[in-house]
Amino acid sequence: MPLIERIAKFSSAHRFLSHVIFWLITSVVFLNRYEVAEYNDVKCILARHIYYILFTGFASYFLAYIIIPKLITSKKYYVVIGYFIAGSYIICVFSRIAVVYILEPVIRIPPFGQETIFEIMMDVPKLITHYFPLTFSAAWIFAFIKLIKAQYIAQQHQLSVEKERAETELKALKAQLNPHFLFNTLNNIYSLSLINSPVTSKSIAGLSEILDHVLYRCNGMYVPLSAEINLIKNYIALEKLRYGNRLQVNFTHAVDQEIMIAPLILLSLVENAFKHGAGEDVGLPVINIDMNLTAGHFRFMVSNSFIPGEGEEDGRIGISNITKQLQLIYPGLYDFNTSTHDHIFVALLHINLKNHIIKEEQRYESEMSFS
Repeated sequence: MPLIERIAKFSSAHRFLSHVIFWLITSVVFLNRYEVAEYNDVKCILARHIYYILFTGFASYFLAYIIIPKLITSKKYYVVIGYFIAGSYIICVFSRIAVVYILEPVIRIPPFGQETIFEIMMDVPKLITHYFPLTFSAAWIFAFIKLIKAQYIAQQHQLSVEKERAETELKALKAQLNPHFLFNTLNNIYSLSLINSPVTSKSIAGLSEILDHVLYRCNGMYVPLSAEINLIKNYIALEKLRYGNRLQVNFTHAVDQEIMIAPLILLSLVENAFKHGAGEDVGLPVINIDMNLTAGHFRFMVSNSFIPGEGEEDGRIGISNITKQLQLIYPGLYDFNTSTHDHIFVALLHINLKNHIIKEEQRYESEMSFS
């Protein structure tokens, strides 16, 4: 994890403690401002250091919590610059007043002369050349750290917003898929009932299992791959009841481990093959489905015979929806291609599920640290 990210997370989780640590480090670092002989007088060093940290703190919080937020949000930059000049002048004046009327009486041996408050306020060159650099020396570092933290938190918030948007879009895409699938399947069962087929009741039972998975087990972002395999098997069995021996379906799968995967994407590809393959091919349609998972690398291929020109527009819509879901869930971790050759349509999907799991774990840890 990058150092800046660690600092941002720690600061968010321990806000007060992070401020204390910053000022302790600042106190130690600026101890080298004094001459060697001065270290013999602990009282003098302590008084000067308290003064320095106090007014540097005023300058730091003024810059980080007033000026920079106004500079980011305001369109009138000259007004913000005016605020900065006025605020810096006031801080420097009070810093000089504290030196003359509080600090010097503690660390100097009287008698010594003292400026009036009016003289301090009018001595602008001294305020600029001496007190401004002294008071604002650590303020720039403090403000820079706060800016980095704010930018990191904003980035995390943006990622969270994008995730919520992606989940919303996925729900919308699923809403497009599920009624479409249900409509097609009910039509199949209706066709069987018209001829009083003895397999009608069996097909209804199969549909019940499919709907149980689609409606109640796919509410989350991911489901076990084994559940998706059973879903595809049930779907194929249901479609075979409709087409009988006219349809040849080959489904092979080799999976070396149980793994979580986005629901219904695989079923969408299979359904697309049935709709635009078996549903439109009046001959002897063939559908081949092959699934392989090895060391976290997932491969899924669906091929089907088709009649050129039949239902191509609907097919493109289905493929477009699948592509959108993949882009939302597996950005940069998938490869999805379709091709046609000799009246055979092939959809080939690769997903690096191993890297996806790693990214999801990192995202979860990041969200937990900022919650």
